[in-house]
Amino acid sequence: MKNSLIVINSDKEKSKLLAEQIATYLQKKEIKSSFYTFNGFAEQVSFEGYDFVITLGGDGTVLFAARNCAKLKIPVFPINLGEFGFIAAVQPDEWETSLEEFLQNNSPFVERTMMKLCVQKKNEVVELYGLNDVVISAKETARTISLCVEYNNNPLCKIKSDGLIFCTPTGSTAYSAAAGGPIIDPELDAFVMTPINAFSLSSRPIVLNSEREIKVKVEPSRTKEICLTVDGQKLIDLCEGDVIKISRYEQKVKLICVTHKTFINALRSKLNWSGVPHA
Repeated sequence: MKNSLIVINSDKEKSKLLAEQIATYLQKKEIKSSFYTFNGFAEQVSFEGYDFVITLGGDGTVLFAARNCAKLKIPVFPINLGEFGFIAAVQPDEWETSLEEFLQNNSPFVERTMMKLCVQKKNEVVELYGLNDVVISAKETARTISLCVEYNNNPLCKIKSDGLIFCTPTGSTAYSAAAGGPIIDPELDAFVMTPINAFSLSSRPIVLNSEREIKVKVEPSRTKEICLTVDGQKLIDLCEGDVIKISRYEQKVKLICVTHKTFINALRSKLNWSGVPHA
């Protein structure tokens, strides 16, 4: 490995200082490093030419890196400077030991399923990728929209709600969980569809096979300002008649120093999944 990219989250005070420390460490290993500043809403950029990417921030910084790394099969080394750290597993005081193990090819890792989106608008087709989730909703709160959903080329539902969340197992602990969706083991290949404040009490979250395509069409409604967000970071305006196709991306993202144990520990420590106090 000869070339690395360090993604610095501009909202984290420790990020820049730590980036300089890591760059100095890598220089001693004769590994070049470049910096990229991430502000939470950066556009998709090319990471071509890098052997690995180090993220300094929370899970949001990892999501940004994953969207740019998966296609190029570049591994992501995520150092946690955020609050939850469901994905960013390396703690700031452990980075040197963990990075040394990675450079020696001794690090554990996981490969996580990602979503591929094809947004078909009247005059263009937009292709996007996401590790966490896709949300279709009104731009303003407390505004219902109408969506028609097909699953594996079969009609699934016509739903009136504040929106729909489609998430991967990795994203099942995020917005979908807050909206009442199930938590999915990240080792499974599945998608979850979770309605947001559905007009009908019969509309419930559903787990779907990620090998099947999901198609969502924006139906007529009084709400005209509708949008799609990917991982809470990329936003596209939608109009009546637009179609969103969701499928499993053929490439998975490789996350270094992340294990199944990391996920279980996060459930216990971050979401209080431990049961009784001090379990």
